[in-house]
This record gives sequence, C-alpha cells and structure tokens, in this order.
Amino acid sequence: MNIDNIRQVYLIGIGGIGMSALARYFRHLGCLVGGYDKTETALTKQLVSEGISVMYADDFTLVDDSFKVPDEHTLIIYTPAVPAELHILNQFQQLGHTLFKRSQVLGLISQNRFTIAVAGTHGKTTTSTLVAHILTESGYGCSAFLGGISTNYGSNVLFSTGEVVVVEADEYDRSFLTLYPDIAVVTSADPDHLDIYGDKNHLHESFALFLKQLHKDGTSIVKEGLPFEGNIRYAAGTPTDAYADRIHVKNGEFFFDYIWQGGQITDVHIGVPGKHNVENAVAAIAVAQQLQIPEAKIVKALSSFSGVKRRFEYIVKTDNTIYIDDYAHHPEELRAFLSAVRQLYPKRKLTAVFQPHLYSRTRDFADGFAEVLSNVDTLLLMDIYPARELPIKGVDSRMLLEKIALTDKHMATPDSITDYVRTHRPELLVTVGAGDVDLLVEPLKAILEDV
Repeated sequence: MNIDNIRQVYLIGIGGIGMSALARYFRHLGCLVGGYDKTETALTKQLVSEGISVMYADDFTLVDDSFKVPDEHTLIIYTPAVPAELHILNQFQQLGHTLFKRSQVLGLISQNRFTIAVAGTHGKTTTSTLVAHILTESGYGCSAFLGGISTNYGSNVLFSTGEVVVVEADEYDRSFLTLYPDIAVVTSADPDHLDIYGDKNHLHESFALFLKQLHKDGTSIVKEGLPFEGNIRYAAGTPTDAYADRIHVKNGEFFFDYIWQGGQITDVHIGVPGKHNVENAVAAIAVAQQLQIPEAKIVKALSSFSGVKRRFEYIVKTDNTIYIDDYAHHPEELRAFLSAVRQLYPKRKLTAVFQPHLYSRTRDFADGFAEVLSNVDTLLLMDIYPARELPIKGVDSRMLLEKIALTDKHMATPDSITDYVRTHRPELLVTVGAGDVDLLVEPLKAILEDV
C-alpha cells in the first residue's frame, strides 16, 4: 500500500478519536473521505461540517460507490472495536478489499518520517499532546495524531510540511507494534486491557517489543520504575536522569524545577494541574531536548499549554463553584486526577460522578476503584458503560458500590444526577469516565451557571 496513491478513504468506526484523526488527515490531503459509526456524536457532527460524509446505519447500499472498487487508490480502514459481524465490514471484505487497522495506517504514514511515539496505559494522550505543542509553538513543527482533542488547537490532528510526526502509540490490541519510532516514550504500564493480554506479564512483553522496534540510533525515554530498559529515565519527585523537583502550587498553578544530567531549569510553569501532568511534562521536555529545542522556547510552550479536552477540563470555575470533567477510567488515572483536585481544593467538599468503563475492567480492578472512590465525599455511581463488551454475570455497578467505604454513596442515572446537582449545587463537582458520562457536561454546566 502506497499512501501517496490514495484518493478515497472509508473509515469503519470513524467517530473514534484515533479514527477521526485519520479522517481529518486524509481530508486535509484532498482525499474523498467517508465513514460509518454506530451513533452520532459531537465529533462526527464536526467531521461532517469539515466535508466528511458519515452514516450511522449498517447498510452497505448507503456507502458511496466511489469507495467500493478495490484498487490502489482506495483505502478502507477499520477499528478493532467494531464487531466482526458488522455488515459493512464484511461487504468490503467480500468485494476483495484489503482492510487496514488504524494502527497499520499510522505505521504506513510514519514509516519514512522521523517518528516520536508515546505509549503507556495512561498519560500518553497528554504527553503526546505536550510534545506536539512544544514542537509547534517553538517553530520546530510536526504533524501529530493524538488520542484527544487538543484545547490549544481544537483538533486531534496537526499538520506540517516537515518530516517529524508525533504519534500516540496505543497498546490496545498491540496496535503500537506497527510503529518503528526514532524517539519512544513509555509513560506507564499498569495492568489494563486484560481482556486482550490476560495478565500483566503479557502486557509488559508487548511494551518491551515496542521499545525493541526503536530505530538503531533512536532514543527511549521511560518512566522511572518501569521494568524496561531506557536511554533516559524520567520521574516527578524521584532523582533520576531527568526529573521534576520542588513541585509546588502558586496561585492555583503548578510549578516545578526540571533537573537533568546536564543542568536544571527552575520554576517551570505548566498550564495544566496535577503532579501526574508535571511528570508528563518532564517526558515532553526530555523529547524536546533530544531535538535541541532551546530551553526558553520549551518553557514558554509549557506555560501556554491548555491541555486536552476531558483531561482535567474546567467546565465551571467561579468563586462558589468548581466543576471539572475528566476521562479517567483506570484506578491509577482516577487516583492521579482526584489527588490533583484535592491538592488544589483541599477545603471543599468533593462530589464525584463516576461511570465505570467495560465490564472486564470493572471486574479486574474493582478493589482499586473502590479504594480510590472511597476518598471522595459524595459519590454518584452510574451503570457500567459496556462499549464493545457483553455483560459479565455478577459484574455491575452495584457490586462496585458495595465495596466502596463511603457513607454518602448512591447509584445514579443521568436524570437523578441532574436533579441532585440542581438541588444540592455542589461546591466542587467532578464527572469522570470514558463512556458517555460527558453527555452530562452541558446540562450540569447550565444548572451550575444558572444563578
């Protein structure tokens, strides 16, 4: 497959964050782009407004004929998250198309370019977006495929005429093994996606294989404490090759000193809160230093970084009310997020709305979720968002609720949550999860802003 020959692209599962980035990339190149997804979302509506056709019925007769002829000019991309029995998927196969996974296409796009790949079970979206922002703001330039919507650029894809590409390397379904990076970053490797890997050891094997695919003269930047070899180890608060020291909050903003074997940069300001984001920034600085970007430009870019949609995103921020939305869906992500909230607002009563994501993840990490959620003041727990999974017997949100050591805890529906917020008007509210909990953001914002 020669990417340069492609003239029309159809994406099955186009509404996914990674798939939509590819849709935008090929549209930017002037290709005819269309796709299918199960449901209409704000993101698919945005794609349509950008000239990309999207359909929501699993009906192959509705697919434009331009995409149906299998030739060197047509590319069909699918995400492993779509069911194997999907009619559109099977019809393309029966016509003789070779279907490519999103990860394979990223591999094709990046194979002849200087590639910076950021992997990790959590932290990879913010870190890859930080790297892309530093390269863009400094004038170095890059194209980027991100796993979230950058607040600075309002998109999950950045374009550049240069030869550098930043890629969020997804471990799900071992997708990142299609990449051969020049700089590889690993932010974390906590057990996750055990429906794919089975156990932590197999997950770690895949990360080790990812690092082995580094180009001969490439650089690996690995978080301190992970069981992988790395040219540069990084951390927040722990002395190593590159690390953050003297992490502190000043006027509600996070600052730190960046220390590496060649010196230090003092009082660095990062535009997003949390020790975990300071750690992400350390990795991003280490990448920028490998590219010899001047320190002053790195520091300026970090300060102007506005984050990623649904990563510690302030929805309402007034003297009386703070409302933050976040994508955290793993116990360690949740722990980092809630720790940052508590550090910024230690005296406020914390009301959390949490939606578990996947039956298997809830089953595998129920004790971890229960431990972390026991530290909020009030919990409104939604039903599990199933995504690609069928129910698992004995696994539901009530099972999780029983494990949480909290008095003020409740099962909740979208209607009961809006009623609760309307009645109690929490002073510190968070909505957290990777499912459709974000549909509550605008209704809750309207309630809290209605004074």
